[in-house]
Amino acid sequence: MSARPPVVDTHVHIWEMPPIAPIGPSAPNFTSKPKAHGNAELQLADMDSNGVDKTVLVQTSFSTWDNEYVAASAIKYPDRFVSMGLVDPMNDKNAEQAVYWMDERKMQGFRFHPQYYSEVDILLRPENDAMFEAIEQREGIVQVHNRPEHAHQFDYVAGKYPGITWLIDHMMYPEPNMAPDWAAYKPVLALAKHDNVLMKISDIHNRSESDEHPFSDMHDVIKMAMDAFGIDNVMWGTGYPGYHRVEHGWLSLADELKLVREGFDWLTEEERDKYLGGNAMRVWDWS
Repeated sequence: MSARPPVVDTHVHIWEMPPIAPIGPSAPNFTSKPKAHGNAELQLADMDSNGVDKTVLVQTSFSTWDNEYVAASAIKYPDRFVSMGLVDPMNDKNAEQAVYWMDERKMQGFRFHPQYYSEVDILLRPENDAMFEAIEQREGIVQVHNRPEHAHQFDYVAGKYPGITWLIDHMMYPEPNMAPDWAAYKPVLALAKHDNVLMKISDIHNRSESDEHPFSDMHDVIKMAMDAFGIDNVMWGTGYPGYHRVEHGWLSLADELKLVREGFDWLTEEERDKYLGGNAMRVWDWS
């Protein structure tokens, strides 16, 4: 790494195909399956081509509850990766699973998807208390993939488990049709009252109604989020490795970086450095 401030992508899904790693759903009604691998080496090549120093690997929803490939990739490349896994929020033995992945396979936390469960508030299930307690004892990280209507779940667990660092994935999906008052998004901004909550400001392109850089219809809500949480508590993230980015409807890594460096022109250089990597270096253990 050079002397410049580190660039850290806090959100990339990698995977391998059978027989190297299993493919299958990890959520109700989730049927998406890849046709080709999106492995660690593809991600490393993309990082090296674009000056990204480190990446947080996040288990995909189509790779089952077996986090081994993601965990092993972070162990194999410890100077470039850390890992975040999945554990089943409906499995009453998930505390044991969380302990295994954190203690034995060096995962630093887990991702949950309240929006995939229409019949139950998964973050509020009493059966998950032991799991969250185990994560908290290990000063773990939990990222939550959900929408504004699930903010009440996030509010509850962030307050109940202050020893966990909680991350809002993809800004919790604000939509331009919420403008101009963004009233439907206010419960998300209110989560900034918790000192242990940070936000990933990511997936901007897919939320925007514009196809043109810099997706200006999203800028007001991005500024609102940065003001609410503070520049020390927001982070950059993208999505997929290599060519899978564009294939899945995301920007290329070069264009993701261009959006931040040129499109977010209200940020100072110091603020941009924090957003692009400085804050992530503080949240995860890169030692």
